[in-house]
Amino acid sequence: MKSKMSATTVLLIAFAAISAAFAHAEEAVTISGAGATFPYPLYHVMFETFTRQTGTKITYDAIGSGGGIKALTEKKVDFAGTDAFMSPQEIARAGAPIVHIPICMGAVVVAYNLAGDIPMSFSPQVIADIFLGKISKWNDPRILELNPRVKISDIPIHVVHRTDASGTTAIFTEYLSKVSPEWRSRIGSGKTVKWATGQGGKGNPGVAGLVKQVMGSIGYVELIYALGNNMKVASVQNRSGNFIQPCVESVSRAGTVEIPADTNISLTDTAAPHGYPIAGFTWIALYQQQDYGSRSRSQARELAGMLWWMTHEGQALTRPFHYSPLPEEAVRRSEALLKSITFGASPALNGWK
Repeated sequence: MKSKMSATTVLLIAFAAISAAFAHAEEAVTISGAGATFPYPLYHVMFETFTRQTGTKITYDAIGSGGGIKALTEKKVDFAGTDAFMSPQEIARAGAPIVHIPICMGAVVVAYNLAGDIPMSFSPQVIADIFLGKISKWNDPRILELNPRVKISDIPIHVVHRTDASGTTAIFTEYLSKVSPEWRSRIGSGKTVKWATGQGGKGNPGVAGLVKQVMGSIGYVELIYALGNNMKVASVQNRSGNFIQPCVESVSRAGTVEIPADTNISLTDTAAPHGYPIAGFTWIALYQQQDYGSRSRSQARELAGMLWWMTHEGQALTRPFHYSPLPEEAVRRSEALLKSITFGASPALNGWK
C-alpha cells in the first residue's frame, strides 16, 4: 500500500510539474516588431516596463518606418512602428485589413550646428529654401531678417537628410509640401524623396550625428534625438504667424483637433495658434485579424494587451522622454480600434488581464 501511495504521489508531482511547464510556456509569449526610429527611446522603456509587469518578451528593431511596414506585410514581425499612416498601396500589399494605433505625439525639429549660444527662428519658406539649396549661406539676408539680433559669419550651410525610408521624412516633407508650392512641385512628400541638396544619414541617430559633427550643418530629427545630443533647435513660425519653440506642450497643442475613427490624420501646419507646426502621431500598425500563419491566440492577446497598456498606463512615460501624450480623443479612438482586433471570431483582448 505504501509503495502504491508513493507511486501515486510521484505521478501527481510529475503531472504538476508538466502542468506548470505548460503554464509557463503559455505565459512566455514573445512579440516582435520593427520600424520607426522616431519613437524608439520611448518604446525601449515602454517594452521593458511591460515585460517586467507581464513576462511577455518584446523585440523591436529600429530600422525606419518603411522597413517596419515591409517586415509587417511580409509577416516577418507582429507589428510595425511607423510615423506615417500606411498608404493605400501599402495597405493593398498587406492583403488584409490593417489597424493603426497612435502611441504618442512627437515633433520633427530643425536642428543646426553653429558656434556659440545662437537661438534661431525660421519661417516655413526659409526652411524650404534651405533644403531646396536656394539659401546656401548662414548670413543670407532672409535668415538675418528673421534673426536681427544674431551675428552669423559667412559660412556655408551643410544640409543633412535621411537616406532610409522614414516616417520622420514623411512628416517633414509633408509639412514642406503644405507651406511651399515649389517644394510640392519639385520634391513632394513621402518616406523617401529625391533631395535637391545635402548629405544623407541613416535614421534619426545618423542625421543627429552628422549635424553634431559638421559646423554649419542643418538637418531634421525627432525632438528626443536633438535633446539627447544637446543640439540647438530652431523656433518655427506657424500658420498663425507665431514662432514656436518645440517642446512637449507646444506639440500637444498641435493635436487639439478632431481625430477620425481610423486615426489617419495629419497634424503638420496646424491651425492651433500656439501649436508647433511640424508635429505628428507615431503609430503601431498590425493586422486586424490576428489568426494567420502560425500565430497563437496568446500572441494575439498579448499584442492587443500591450497596445492597450501603451495607450493607457504607458502614457505616463511619455513626458519624461520629451514625447507628448495622446489627447483624450485619440485614446478613445484607440480603444475602439483595439476592441476590433480579432483572433478567429473572438476579440483578441479576450482574457487579457
